[in-house]
Amino acid sequence: MKLPELKIGNKVARVPIVQGGMAIRLSTGALAAAVANQGGIGLIAASGMTPDELRYEIRMARALSKGVIGINIMVAAKKFAEMVNTAIDEGIDLVVAGAGFSRDVFALGQESGTPIVPIVSSVKLAKISQRLGATAIVVEGKEAGGHLGTDQSIKSIIPDIVKAVDIPVIAAGGVLHGQDIADFIKMGASGVQMGSRFAASVESNGAPMLKEFYLKSKPEDVVVIHSPVGLPGRAVRNPWAERIMEGPVPPTQCDVCLKACKHNFCIIRALTRAQQGDVETGLVFTGEYLPTIDKIMTVEEIFQQLLAEVDSVPED
Repeated sequence: MKLPELKIGNKVARVPIVQGGMAIRLSTGALAAAVANQGGIGLIAASGMTPDELRYEIRMARALSKGVIGINIMVAAKKFAEMVNTAIDEGIDLVVAGAGFSRDVFALGQESGTPIVPIVSSVKLAKISQRLGATAIVVEGKEAGGHLGTDQSIKSIIPDIVKAVDIPVIAAGGVLHGQDIADFIKMGASGVQMGSRFAASVESNGAPMLKEFYLKSKPEDVVVIHSPVGLPGRAVRNPWAERIMEGPVPPTQCDVCLKACKHNFCIIRALTRAQQGDVETGLVFTGEYLPTIDKIMTVEEIFQQLLAEVDSVPED
């Protein structure tokens, strides 16, 4: 099967694969650039960074790649608008916004001509996004990692959303293999977003201990926790996940990083601990099918494998 290009605004990705923006600091400039160099769209996860850190990562990605580079940012972040403006000032190619829905971000994109790509999980929000000026949308199903906006499978919601809007629809959640990509393209999606496969890559900024932990996970280890953001989140079971599933672990120190926080635990610090290799007291976000990954590969190897798998899928 031949894959189409993915066009978002005036930016064109030769391969219709968007690398998920995984915070905290898993998706930095090096990973985004590596994906962009393979013809996909690389995303820097801005959540949890300072504006200066984000500028550094964007400039690094630009130095390493001439491909399409964007950011992913949580709408729930207190510095959401500041970080979006920082990225726009740096000439970012697109802004992907998730973990909540912001109407204000579309105005920022329109002022600068920067494509705004919200993450949605329903026909209603897809239509609202298009009406407000979204250039494309990422549609996440229950199989996705991190914060979840639905309990429905991605394959059950994609067809209705594709019919409901006239902008590119990018399918996310449980996309790990070439067959998955082909299936979504045949369902009318313009592309796919992949997180877990790139979290478990050489270029991912996760510590070696975290990547080893990914490979050890089993299907029964994938659980859903309640995030301070106010949404459920998919994670790998470890002592920390079990603890917060039993009840709140209120932070002793608050960095006031979210617009509204449930204070059942500090998510920024928990995700940071995991990124640094603490898989006992860190929060390890993951997609539902992470346990099918059995090898840490370079981004180039991942693309080669995916494209070879897609090539073997017959055209309908």
